[in-house]
Amino acid sequence: MGDTVLVVGSGGREHTLAWKIAQSESVGQVIMAPGNAGTKNKGKIDNADVPVSDHKKLADWCKENNISLVVVGPENPLADGIADVLAANNVPCFGPSAKAAEIEASKNFAKSFMDRHQIPTAKWQSFTDAESACQHINNAPYKALVVKASGLAAGKGVIVAKDKDEACNAVKEIVQDKLFGQAGDTVVIEELLEGEEFSVLAFSDGTCLAPMPPAQDHKRLLEGDEGPNTGGMGAYCPCPQVSAETLKVIQTDILHKAIKGMKEEGRPYVGVLYAGLMLTSEGPKVLEFNCRFGDPETQVLIPLLKSDLYSTMLACTNGTLSAALPTWHDDKFAVGVVLASGGYPGAYKKGMPITGLDKIEKEMGQLVFHAGTTIKDGQVVTSGGRVLATVAMASDLPTAVAKAQEGAATVQFTDAIYRKDIAKRGCDFITKQRSVED
Repeated sequence: MGDTVLVVGSGGREHTLAWKIAQSESVGQVIMAPGNAGTKNKGKIDNADVPVSDHKKLADWCKENNISLVVVGPENPLADGIADVLAANNVPCFGPSAKAAEIEASKNFAKSFMDRHQIPTAKWQSFTDAESACQHINNAPYKALVVKASGLAAGKGVIVAKDKDEACNAVKEIVQDKLFGQAGDTVVIEELLEGEEFSVLAFSDGTCLAPMPPAQDHKRLLEGDEGPNTGGMGAYCPCPQVSAETLKVIQTDILHKAIKGMKEEGRPYVGVLYAGLMLTSEGPKVLEFNCRFGDPETQVLIPLLKSDLYSTMLACTNGTLSAALPTWHDDKFAVGVVLASGGYPGAYKKGMPITGLDKIEKEMGQLVFHAGTTIKDGQVVTSGGRVLATVAMASDLPTAVAKAQEGAATVQFTDAIYRKDIAKRGCDFITKQRSVED
């Protein structure tokens, strides 16, 4: 029969995790709560109505249904203590405790933690009133242009200002006008770092860690990194800009220090730790830590995982990660292009029929990971801002890019938008490197 796994969430990240977990020979069933059209009645995977918001009810449900592992996708339930309640009821959960999730849920905590453990990051200060924050922006001995709501703001609580006036306006919007509600009661002002931005995620069992290949997300809506910030319009992995030497530095000076520091402070970190990084002229520095898989980075990371995701996740929950280390396809690149609803990240229409999905998967041999989709009258339709991602793999990055773009062009729904320059920075780097070598 095999084990039963519950995946909490409804996005592309959760679809990707479920898709890979279902490939494990140890797993008989993957239940999605709530899931989306891509996880509805798909082999071992199906959606179910599970009481995920009431953690005690969820724990009881997990015991009644013999759930072997709960995998939590989004940050909010983790910050709210879902892992703590499950652990208290002897239900294994891949995801950190509420205390450990503070590394994302409180930017103020995260920055103080990095200072305590000598983890390289941008210079910073936190404030609870707009006037003091604006004084700091105007008088700081560094470019104090990054304004962050300290609490959780669905990945949208960071404003990178062009100048001091814009930074002060951002502070007023967050602190006085409550742009992000209570998440902005405390505001963190940071030095603007310059360089190549990317992320490195790592599995952790609280003591041991296993890093993943570096990935790069594309936050802006439009080509050339123009337009408003989004949840992410695409990603690629690995990043050729990040050398093996730099990855070693990230592992020792950032990830290892973070896991060790959390353990020392009585907040052992179990799950996946996401380090958002900037490769500066002084080496890699942390922009932010997240307490879960990134979206859309997961959609390009997990297809490159050669080994059994379920056994690695289970090992993280029982302190045996060193015996179940992940292995990766180091001869492939993965590129994911996100298709979004017209109007996103503002208001958009829902219920648009989606076509071309069968062709991508069956004829083109690519992957499609659903996010904002549902089924209406037997037809897959749009139900969110970011609708789905098409993911292609190849032995070189430019080929993977071309395939993923071909996949994105095959999906059709009214007013669909997507970027045509995903992974351009990586491709440009490879071209430049070749010309130097020639």
